[in-house]
Amino acid sequence: MFSFRSILKTLKFLTISIFLLFKSFIQLIFPPCKRSFAGEIVLITGAANGIGRQIALSFAPLEATLVLWDIDEEGNKETSRLARKNGAKQVFAYYCDCSNREEVYEQADKVRREVGDVTILINNAGIMHVKKFLDIPDADFEKILKVNFLSQAWTCKAFLPAMIACNHGHLVSMASAAGLMGAYKLSDYSSSKFAIIGMMEAIDSELYHAGKYGIKTTIICPYFVNTELARGIQTQNSVLIPVYEPEYVARRIVDAIQKEKMYLFMPPALRFSGFKTLIPRKIVLLLHSYLGIYNSLDKVIGRKKKD
Repeated sequence: MFSFRSILKTLKFLTISIFLLFKSFIQLIFPPCKRSFAGEIVLITGAANGIGRQIALSFAPLEATLVLWDIDEEGNKETSRLARKNGAKQVFAYYCDCSNREEVYEQADKVRREVGDVTILINNAGIMHVKKFLDIPDADFEKILKVNFLSQAWTCKAFLPAMIACNHGHLVSMASAAGLMGAYKLSDYSSSKFAIIGMMEAIDSELYHAGKYGIKTTIICPYFVNTELARGIQTQNSVLIPVYEPEYVARRIVDAIQKEKMYLFMPPALRFSGFKTLIPRKIVLLLHSYLGIYNSLDKVIGRKKKD
């Protein structure tokens, strides 16, 4: 038997849920005004090239202060130069190996002293290997988890406390379609991206229950992007599985931050990936074969290692 209190609780849940669904539907028809970035301090990891550089260039004319982190100092300097040319007034470039916890915390302290408290954290740094599970050296598996996943844990730990103190901020994490569905020849990469999505959803839940509604979370899940990380990617069906250009992805990311979206799926059909558990596994694998996913990574060159 349901108690009167449990019935009231259920009715409250249903009422609020219906209201939120209705609100989401209305916002699809009449999108809310985009937020202003004036006065925000935006930190971008992996800013020296690719998507990270394009995010910086997209933010450049929006009156935000930019903080660029990367291990590629020359590339980071070039991003800084291009951002200033694109309208950025204040740009600060730092060397940081985000997979190194101590270095992240050290550089975070330096940013707080020299620039101020970061209000928008964009975790973009990442690496990718294209090998079958048993062919991946243990050291490489550990490295990809450190760069792709643990680095985001360290940066969030470094900058989230200040956001909580003033109930204002935005955490943005670069995940992947490979974090929604385990990808062929990307077992280590998929592992890191699945972990990111789980961590960010958990952090968002903690912020909600703490009443910190002024701190937003955005999880980015693109499919293939034409960057140095994945040079040579080919798809058999460019309509269903497009290869995006980093400039376009960056614009979509900035738009998602402005609109305070929780998820950005590229292509949008990825939002239905959760139904994979309702479909027989052999049909999922057959679909992967039909879409040519097993061959799309065969000619990937990837970024050349620096000496």
